[in-house]
Amino acid sequence: MKNNPFVIVYMLLAMVLMSCATKKSFNIVLLPDTQTYSRAYPEIFMSQTKWIAENSDSIAFVLHQGDITDWNTDNEWQVASKAMQMLDGKVPYTVVPGNHDTGAPPYAFHTKTRATDLFNVYFPYEKYSEYKSFGGAFEEGKMDNTWHTFKAGGYNWLILSLEFGPRNSVLQWAGDIIKDHPKHKVIINTHAYMYSDDTRMSADRNHNWRPQSYGIGNDTGDNAVNDGEQMWKKLVSQYANVLLVFSGHVLHDGTGTLESTGLHGNTVYQMLANYQGGVKDAVKGGNGFLRKLTIDPVKQKIFVKTYSPYINEYKTGPDQQFVIENVQFNSIPDKGKR
Repeated sequence: MKNNPFVIVYMLLAMVLMSCATKKSFNIVLLPDTQTYSRAYPEIFMSQTKWIAENSDSIAFVLHQGDITDWNTDNEWQVASKAMQMLDGKVPYTVVPGNHDTGAPPYAFHTKTRATDLFNVYFPYEKYSEYKSFGGAFEEGKMDNTWHTFKAGGYNWLILSLEFGPRNSVLQWAGDIIKDHPKHKVIINTHAYMYSDDTRMSADRNHNWRPQSYGIGNDTGDNAVNDGEQMWKKLVSQYANVLLVFSGHVLHDGTGTLESTGLHGNTVYQMLANYQGGVKDAVKGGNGFLRKLTIDPVKQKIFVKTYSPYINEYKTGPDQQFVIENVQFNSIPDKGKR
């Protein structure tokens, strides 16, 4: 009986079907630079999170890339907190402080210090550390740098949400977290990393808005800040299981994509998305556009779409709607392969 070829074929088919069912596609949503909504158009921010909540059954995680507020004021934080709370109990999410969320209000965008007092009042560690997806923080009691895990598509995922211009000590901590999760697919979520010319932020390319251009750029040693290229060299490229990096912050057309090969032969997919006021053709601080990524491990593809629940429209340009092909989910390359 056990050698019956029909039984063997049936068992193999069942295994394949079970594997495909486990590795079904799932969505994650990116919320970049909501600063203008918090200041002037709260209804737009609310429309984004309301849509996410209504579609939470198909969304595995939501990642905010920072600049949650514009002027780092209580009024703006109240708007942001109310909007993001619509996701509570519906879908896990993570937030990071951008330069507009950092420093003494109301001139936080100068980012003269690492002060994130209001950010931590309205997004309190005491609340989010109780979430099932929450893993830990660089500084206990502060949400500036956190890590999260979730399961989707048949894989374990690790999200590292890192502050604006992460400090050397933060990058070291993030690396240790990745080392502790060698079988997780890693997503790095931060405010400033990619630039609008499809490269990483770098002094060598005379990029604007680098973290070093702000007050915190004067810090040294363990507190020294890092731009995108420095993050790549010190953290992103160093680990075979890093797959995705998301960022906002940069203006011009507000988009950028890059595929790079890490030190272990793995491909890392890096994206900039930003729709705030000041970005080319932006309306009402971005008109509610967000990014939805459909990750399909079976087809080895990531489908990227840009959608606004506020006006119910898609952006369909090649930098806003595209497919990443041949994504290698199944294996982690051996060390030394290039």
